[in-house]
Amino acid sequence: MKARKLILALLVSVWGGTAIHAQQTETLSLSLDEAQQYAVEHNYALQNATLDVRKAEASKWQAIASMLPQIKAGFDYQNMCGYEMNFGSRGGGMSSMIPDSIQIGGMWMPIRLPEGFGESEGSATSIPMNPSGNFSITASIALTGAQIVGIGLSNIALDMANISNKQSLMTTKANVKSVYTSILVMEQTVQLLNSSLNNMQQLYESTLASVKAGAAEQISADKFAIQVASLRNSINSTRRTLEMLYNSLLLQLGADVNSKLHLTTQLDQLLNVDYASKLTMGGFNIEDNYSYQLLNQSQRLSEKQLSMAWMDFTPVISAYYQYSAKTYFGKSEGFNMTPPNMIGASVSLPIFQSGARMAKIKGAKIDLQETINSKQQAEDGLRVQYNQLSYDLISSLESYQIQKDNLEVTQRVLDNTSEKYKYGHASNLEVTTANTDLITAQSNYIQAVMNVISAQVALENLLCKE
Repeated sequence: MKARKLILALLVSVWGGTAIHAQQTETLSLSLDEAQQYAVEHNYALQNATLDVRKAEASKWQAIASMLPQIKAGFDYQNMCGYEMNFGSRGGGMSSMIPDSIQIGGMWMPIRLPEGFGESEGSATSIPMNPSGNFSITASIALTGAQIVGIGLSNIALDMANISNKQSLMTTKANVKSVYTSILVMEQTVQLLNSSLNNMQQLYESTLASVKAGAAEQISADKFAIQVASLRNSINSTRRTLEMLYNSLLLQLGADVNSKLHLTTQLDQLLNVDYASKLTMGGFNIEDNYSYQLLNQSQRLSEKQLSMAWMDFTPVISAYYQYSAKTYFGKSEGFNMTPPNMIGASVSLPIFQSGARMAKIKGAKIDLQETINSKQQAEDGLRVQYNQLSYDLISSLESYQIQKDNLEVTQRVLDNTSEKYKYGHASNLEVTTANTDLITAQSNYIQAVMNVISAQVALENLLCKE
């Protein structure tokens, strides 16, 4: 059956990217809305989409934090294991040979000598190198144009993650609806086939009774027996397909595969012809389409990357403050040339890079133009797709109405022919032909229902209607 091929294709498309969410085995009685909400809460693909949003938020704050002051503290300890610095004298006090201060980094620092150092002329003096510890706190900040543009890039990445999350949510709901509806359609198929089977079974039994009474030939009963066996095989095959659909829905929901499903929404409630007709007449606002929104964000991203390339011409401004405290742990204090407070600032401006920056800017401009061209092409494609999907839905609705009427007619034909057969006014061939026509009409009707649902879901996805 064509409907069965469509079901198998649907299974292949929805099984990709799904995962089993372990839960206790249970029986789930779900309407379509409840099934969609269940999938939103348990489907792993949606959970990953939500995590992508949180990851983008973390990247944004990381970019912002890079522009804020950075503070770090440190402590170091030195012990020279009792080593002493010796100074010898050849006739003159050491105190006269040691300056009072020394210039370090443009600053004059006083030299403090141990008490009594160098007072005895001609004598040798030693300075103990006592253990020491140094504690420091440094606060620094560096600002570049690339950091500012980087925050803009992070905002765009966050917007794209949010749009992708909404798109994943819509896709998951659409997949649940498709599989849910397919199950209802297959269940109705089983009902229609069972109805045909009961009718054929009755004809077979009545014909078999006529054969025993000598009023009919055995070949007539055999033909009905083949029809009964064929219908039973179709019912068994449909039930196996139905089991696959139930398993597929469990995967989409993120439920335990051992759970049992009971669907409470009826097919008539989902097959809303009036709603589907209005869907084709509502027009297409392309700004609502998630794919188009992502294309807009891609263009913004390319524009920011061009700005980032220009930031190579901007200066880097940095400043810092450092506090240091050095302590000696011995009886006498050694040389201490560490200033307790220090501040500094710098400005760095790139001047020449052999044309590399201009080449980078040129490449960014080309990327931006390519993005604009792709966006325009995609926009035209979306508008054409809307027209095509609208036509498909209209054609599916027309075909559905025809097949629905045809099913009713062929059912009446079979009932009428079967009644005539009981009274000998119709042949076995006529009954078999009428039954075959009914089975074909049932298959065409199921195919028409599936086509309407598929076309409606596709158009809803394009219009981003949940």
